[in-house]
Amino acid sequence: MFCLALPARAVSLRTVSAFGGTDASALAYVELLREYEAQTGNVVEDNSGTSDESWKASVLSDFAAGNEPDILFFFACSADSAPILRKMVPLSEINAAYPDLALPESDILREADGNVYAIPLRPYFEGLFVNTDLFGQYGAPLPDTWEHLEAAIAIFKAAGIVPIAVSLSDIPHYLAECAVLAASTPEAFAARPTTLDEVPESWRRGMALIRRLYTLGAFPENALGTSEAVTSELFRQKQAAMQIDGSWFVNALPEASMDTTVVMPMPSLDGEGRAIIGGVSMGFYLTRRVWDDPTRRDAAVELLSWLTRPDHLKRLAAQEITGTLAESADAMAARTSDMVRPIQDDMNKNARERWLLECVPAVAAGDMTPEECWAQVMALDPFQAGR
Repeated sequence: MFCLALPARAVSLRTVSAFGGTDASALAYVELLREYEAQTGNVVEDNSGTSDESWKASVLSDFAAGNEPDILFFFACSADSAPILRKMVPLSEINAAYPDLALPESDILREADGNVYAIPLRPYFEGLFVNTDLFGQYGAPLPDTWEHLEAAIAIFKAAGIVPIAVSLSDIPHYLAECAVLAASTPEAFAARPTTLDEVPESWRRGMALIRRLYTLGAFPENALGTSEAVTSELFRQKQAAMQIDGSWFVNALPEASMDTTVVMPMPSLDGEGRAIIGGVSMGFYLTRRVWDDPTRRDAAVELLSWLTRPDHLKRLAAQEITGTLAESADAMAARTSDMVRPIQDDMNKNARERWLLECVPAVAAGDMTPEECWAQVMALDPFQAGR
């Protein structure tokens, strides 16, 4: 391992990350950078932002313009990261030059070319968040099977409680992915078809499930026109019984709900859930630009090693959750062998937006069939930029 020590001459490095805005790890990230500076004498210029679409686009634009940073914390192993990999250094190349570091090469982030470029942080999962106190109050069965899910929807619909909080016009992503998974085997879900004929039948069945849930009254009455911020507040205020979301949603829940909320796999149409959507969404990269600079390479590799020390990754991944919510979230996160990658992560931008922002609401409302949906998506060659 590197031994942090004051260099003969200070080196200036530049980092870009998603630890900005209201990110729960923003302070920890800044503290780690300041500690590195204090122990080495090097200077780190950080330009972190919130990981929204505009931030993502700005990062990709900088790479296209040759203005990439030295260390990047960015999305990994997806269509978003594919355009910049040629400007990244594989971890195997770093380990060959600095064997004492033994940087971890995680198979879950192995790219199509066989290389691992990112050191992972923020493993995630997608699942069904449940307000268990509402289920107890109204005598609804927990949604561990599809039959129980539909029974719970009927009970809450009759009681004036929104069964599933979702915005079909804003962020229908988690619903779409989990509906397809509910109708699929893990193998079918993991398919990446190149023609319409290759689209698994279960993908059509999954889209049909969205229409079925809509007709059952599972969603808010204004689901086609409201926003995710509004529907999530329904769940937090106990006006909705369930919400399909990612593991990051735990940080948006009030402390008072830690013992009355659990997260569980989306139930399968033909039995208990066999797989969950998940993986590692982001990681730390070293760019080729600084690697090829002999005056700054050692310092950059040292910073990469510093940020990705196990104890430092733990600081960056800390989540302040307790109670039954923490127990269920830990159980979901531990199911790494059952995880399958989201379909949208391997889609190009145009196809992803067509599927999620146009097809999902149209299929839900009955204005488009599942067959028409996939015909439109496949016409955009969705997986051409995938893995």
